[in-house]
Amino acid sequence: MKTQLQPANPALSRSGHTEPFSAGRPAPGRFARQHRQRTLRADALTVIACSSVAAAVALWLADGGATVINSPASAVTAAGIVAGLAGMDVVLLMLLLAARIPVVDRTFGHDRALEFHRRLGKPSLYLLLAHGLLLAAGYGMAEGLDPVSESVALWTLVPDMWLAFVSIGLFIGVVITSLVAVRRRFPYEFWYVVHLLTYAAVGSSLPHQFSVGGLFAEGTWQRWYWLAVCTATGAALLYYRVARPLMATCRHQLTVSRVTGVAPGVVNIEMTGRDLDRLAGNGGRFLVWRFLAPGFWWHPHPFSLSAEPLAPGRDGKSALRITVRNLGRGSARLMRLRPGTKVAVEGPYGMFGTAARTREKVVMIGAGIGITPLRALLESTPFAPGNATILLRGHSEQELYLGSEILELCEDRGARLFHLTGPRVQWDTNSWLPEDAVRAGYNVASYAPDIADSDVYICGPQAWARNVISATHAAGVGTDQIHHERFDW
Repeated sequence: MKTQLQPANPALSRSGHTEPFSAGRPAPGRFARQHRQRTLRADALTVIACSSVAAAVALWLADGGATVINSPASAVTAAGIVAGLAGMDVVLLMLLLAARIPVVDRTFGHDRALEFHRRLGKPSLYLLLAHGLLLAAGYGMAEGLDPVSESVALWTLVPDMWLAFVSIGLFIGVVITSLVAVRRRFPYEFWYVVHLLTYAAVGSSLPHQFSVGGLFAEGTWQRWYWLAVCTATGAALLYYRVARPLMATCRHQLTVSRVTGVAPGVVNIEMTGRDLDRLAGNGGRFLVWRFLAPGFWWHPHPFSLSAEPLAPGRDGKSALRITVRNLGRGSARLMRLRPGTKVAVEGPYGMFGTAARTREKVVMIGAGIGITPLRALLESTPFAPGNATILLRGHSEQELYLGSEILELCEDRGARLFHLTGPRVQWDTNSWLPEDAVRAGYNVASYAPDIADSDVYICGPQAWARNVISATHAAGVGTDQIHHERFDW
């Protein structure tokens, strides 16, 4: 049968014990409380983000910003100032969303934080463009000049103002290259380097704010507010994007110990290192790996663990593993990785783990190389025997990567395991099941009848995953119960 239930007793583990894995039966309501706390954090962070924009405008008003509005020219100028304050605040929020701050990452998830980051790109650019155009128009109206002539005068006569024009140009370049239709035309490395111009754009925008006019004059609350916000944002970026990864790399001292084939175009990369117990329990979450060898070191690879760290040996070192499939130029290079290669590491990141749980029951659905993070998640996340269902999808048994290891874990932990193999349905582009299952009238609830009261983890190709998400929604699964993290850029 192409759609089959692998033999696993949902009531008993292989040793015959009825106790669940690890620390025992999860406390009643544990995951519900965890979900409520995460929701409260999300609400609090959203309020803080919105309040920061309001605070920027409120401080301007408190310092007498509105008192100078006494003519059409001053009104236009004031609108330009407000647009600039709001735009700069939004830009700083964007940087914080991309800084991989743990409270943000563990509240929204890495992919959602970056999605918010991208959504703020256009509004921030529009506000900054409005800032420049309105100021040029307002100043020009006051001096009897057209906006173009006023802009030329500001560029040539006002100290630090040329940097503001450079900043706007850089912001335009970053936003344009971030558009999906544009960035798909370039390799990731080109887009990444261009995106780093955001920091140059922010840096070049700051001098004129503090040196031109009396907006941030000495002794004003505005000056102290913006100095504090800019300093805090810069410190967060330096610590979480630079210092913390360097500390993790030095702490763990990871080295590639073995590269072994799993299937054609798929390899296990095993690494040894120190203090890897700090990474234990993070199955499903991803880390960013840089293999420090010629041709490798400059390319970051976001991969989840496919096996939890092992206990340290006599030498104090332990081991972990990732599983990689040849899906492009970057991953293709990893097929040739040599043992002994040093590894830099960042993370773990994301919400694809136990921290996202809301229910006592769990369903894991994976396809292709997306099966491998589920193997580590199955190894680490707590559940009682009979409370987990695993669905693995592939064209053939060979594409159910690490399938034998997952079967063994399911037998140990009392989880139901289904192998869903066979060709896809040609007449139904929305189906994620193999053809014979569709013809038999099966759906996701056929394999997991209690799915509506479960957390559902989905990992696989994007188009396939979208179909699975739609199917789980149709089965009565709430949005908060569905956990799927995107890694595409």
